[in-house]
Amino acid sequence: MPGTRKLGKATDNRMAMLRNLVTSLLENGRIETTLAKAKEVRSLAEKMITLGKDNTLHSRRQALAFITKEDVVTKVFAEIAPKYAERNGGYTRILKVGPRRGDAAEMAIIELV
Repeated sequence: MPGTRKLGKATDNRMAMLRNLVTSLLENGRIETTLAKAKEVRSLAEKMITLGKDNTLHSRRQALAFITKEDVVTKVFAEIAPKYAERNGGYTRILKVGPRRGDAAEMAIIELV
């Protein structure tokens, strides 16, 4: 069930971190993070792309309430969402990279398909 991982953070810190990760993913197309964070980011990023496919004022305002940069929201609605118009979900891919050197945390790359 998405949204149940606490990631060792308080709710406000966790949501701020996830908002930043989703914004970075949609801005750059791929990011490298831990596997647990990547699994959380996947569901949130796919929800933002689904909002972009709807392309109404209401969905744009919902996206602006979550994504931290206005130009990224414009990119989602103008470029990213039209690419996935014929696709029902599955907009992201998670690739396992291996353990991080410092603390052996499982790392992953999350990218847009």
